[in-house]
Amino acid sequence: MVTRINIGPVHPSTHGVLRLVADVDGDTVVNLEPHIGFLHRGVEKLVETRMYMQNPPYMEKLDYIAPMSYDDAYVATVEKAMGVEVKERAMWVRTVLLELQRIASHLLWLGTMANDVGQFFTVFMWAFTDRDMVMRLLEEASGARMFYVNMRIGGLIRDLPPGFGEKAGEVLAYIEKRIKKYENFLEKDPLFTERMKGIGVLSRERAIELGVTGPVLRGSGVGYDVRKNNAYYVYDKLNFRPQTRSDGDCFARYKVRMLEMAESIRLVREALAKMPEGDALGMPIKLILPSAKNRMVSLSRETPRGECLMYMVADSQKPYRLSIRAPTFINLAAMPEISRGCRTADIFAISGSLDLVMGDVDR
Repeated sequence: MVTRINIGPVHPSTHGVLRLVADVDGDTVVNLEPHIGFLHRGVEKLVETRMYMQNPPYMEKLDYIAPMSYDDAYVATVEKAMGVEVKERAMWVRTVLLELQRIASHLLWLGTMANDVGQFFTVFMWAFTDRDMVMRLLEEASGARMFYVNMRIGGLIRDLPPGFGEKAGEVLAYIEKRIKKYENFLEKDPLFTERMKGIGVLSRERAIELGVTGPVLRGSGVGYDVRKNNAYYVYDKLNFRPQTRSDGDCFARYKVRMLEMAESIRLVREALAKMPEGDALGMPIKLILPSAKNRMVSLSRETPRGECLMYMVADSQKPYRLSIRAPTFINLAAMPEISRGCRTADIFAISGSLDLVMGDVDR
C-alpha cells in the first residue's frame, strides 16, 4: 500500500526551506516530488531595475554558503558585456579567493552532511571551527565576514593584505591535516559508510542526460569542470586536475568534495607562489557605466555546487535581462530519480550529498 508523506516545508537538516512529498510503500520510496519557491525573491527581475554595480549584493544572497562565487560570476558577466579586461594580478587574487571560498563551502557541507546521516554534532562542530579559520582569511582580504561584495569591474575592491600568504599557508597546512582526520573518522564508522555507500546511485549516462553538474556530475564519473574545460582567470596556468569518482552514490559525491578541498589547497599554494606584482584594484563603483560593447553575453563559472551559467542582455545603464542557470536547481531536479527505490531515511543522505542551497534554487 502506497502512503503519501510530507517532509517539510521546514528546514530539512539545515539545507533550506524545502518541501518533499514522498510516496512510500512500507519503507521504500516509490516517488519523490520536490516543492520549491519558499525563498523566491525575483532577483532576476529585480536586477533589471538597478544599475550594474548595485546588483552584486543581491547576487551574493543566492548562494549564501559561497557568496563570493556569485559575486564573481555576475561581475565577470558585466565585464564581458562592457569589454573590460581584468588586471593580471587581479586574476590571480580572484583565483585564490574563489578557491578559499570553495574550501569554506565544502567544510560547511561536510558538517551538515555528517549530521544528516547520524554523526550528530561531532563533525559538525569540527567543520565549523575549521571553516571559521578560512572565513577569517576571506575577511582579511575583503573586509567582510560573509557577504563580501569584493569584486569590482576590472579587479577587486582591495588587494591581498601584507602577510596574507604566510597566514594562508598556516591555515591551509592545518586544514590539510584535518581533511585526513575527517576521512579517517568518518570512513571507519560503519554507520556513516552504510548510510552512504550504494545509496542514491546516479549512473554516468543518466547524470549526463539529466544535466547535473559539479561534484554530483563528477561523482558519477564525468570529469567535466569549467575550471578545466573552459578555463578562466589563471586556471590554465595552474596544474589543475578535476576530481572524479565512478560509483555515482552518496559516498562518491562525498569523496569528490573531500578531494576537491585538497585540490583547492594545492591550487591556492601554487597561485600564491606565482602571484605577480602589480595593481589588483578595479574601477570605483559607478552607477552609470559606458555603453555595453556586447549586447548579449553568456558566461559560466564553476561554483562549489557546480556550473553556474549567466546570460545577460546588456543595456547602457543596467541589465535589460538576466537569466541564471543555477547548479543547485539542476541537481535538485534529479533528486526524484536518485531517490526512487531507496529507504525513507535515505532521503536525507541523498539530499545532503546533493549539497542543496535553496536560495540558489528559488532565486
